[in-house]
Amino acid sequence: MQIQTPSPEVPQSSPLTALVLSGGGARAAYQVGVLAAIRDLHPRPRENPFPILCGTSAGAINASVLGVFANDFSDSVSNLLHVWRNFHVHQVYKSDPISLLRTGFSWLSILMFGWLMRRRPKSLLDNAPLRALLESYLDFKQIRGAINSGSLYALSLTCSGYASGESVTFFQGVDSLEPWKRSHRSSCRADISVDHLMASSALPFIFPAVKINREFFGDGSMRQLAPLSPAVHLGAQRILVVGVGRMTEHKVRKRHDGYPSLAQIAGHALSAIFLDQLSVDIERLQRINRTLSFIPDEIRAANLSLRPIETMVISPSEPLDDLAARYVKVLPRSMRILLGGIGGTRKTGGALASYLLFEPAYTRALIDLGYRDAMDKRTELMSFLGFAADEAEVSAKNSVNKA
Repeated sequence: MQIQTPSPEVPQSSPLTALVLSGGGARAAYQVGVLAAIRDLHPRPRENPFPILCGTSAGAINASVLGVFANDFSDSVSNLLHVWRNFHVHQVYKSDPISLLRTGFSWLSILMFGWLMRRRPKSLLDNAPLRALLESYLDFKQIRGAINSGSLYALSLTCSGYASGESVTFFQGVDSLEPWKRSHRSSCRADISVDHLMASSALPFIFPAVKINREFFGDGSMRQLAPLSPAVHLGAQRILVVGVGRMTEHKVRKRHDGYPSLAQIAGHALSAIFLDQLSVDIERLQRINRTLSFIPDEIRAANLSLRPIETMVISPSEPLDDLAARYVKVLPRSMRILLGGIGGTRKTGGALASYLLFEPAYTRALIDLGYRDAMDKRTELMSFLGFAADEAEVSAKNSVNKA
């Protein structure tokens, strides 16, 4: 990762802070709990503490809500809490028996009679309800207003191009920002729209790809080799990362004689897409920071276009796979049948269920976990964000129920 010098427009009085929200389907409810804690710790909760917002997959949706309502951070978090605490599967994808039978039959037909099929299925699930929800809920024109008012410096959403194989970051921000291009990744200035959100959150095989300009795009976590790169290129001087997987998890290897179910394999593949690259990129940035710390400031300023970037990571303190396995029974019966057929309702299939379980019991548990994890790090978090401890009036009790 190349760490460049900041844009001339970056205010030097305080570090320009970026929020990086990774992908993970329903797991993104965890991020909302963290944001609720930050709101409650903020001495001026209406003021946006993250002028740079970078989102991928479901994290792109959360980042976009923050961008649309950047003029009032407290209001944006309240909106996110209301939506995620009351989410239902049917608001994200069609889960009724007829829709699932139709898509299931289409996939079965293509496997058996592919050479005869003229119309091929695009995805396992139809996420048209999510598009309708986003279109009715978000006024994307407000992003430009937030930029003009100074509440927002830049918003970026990352997608994966199926034709080019590139990770493409679409960004909207101040006029001085320049596009960038690196190996297998590039950027494009754009007016963020619902198409960018739907493309960035189009889970492979599960949700359909979206055409933007001349190419079809899918979930931004695919082939995203450097998840922190957009924040760096947009001028961030410190980065808060909210992940949806345990970054330092080291499981004891146990003996398993049974062959892994299809759901277990699918969940493993999705975890590789969403979690692994983020952990690697964070380690790389921390290693660069350590290297730069050994170089005197005057030498670095004169000879290098690199700068240290302060980072902080908040990630689940509990395995979300196990949490999802406890709540899989709240899915609609048709979805339980579909997942049950491939082992998705067993404990070993919890990884796959954790991405699709858009139901209040599960999302509220994730919000509560995110809130607790952030509050457990409140001293470090407040110091990182520059919140004065004696200014903040914090009440951890029932704060997530404010919305």
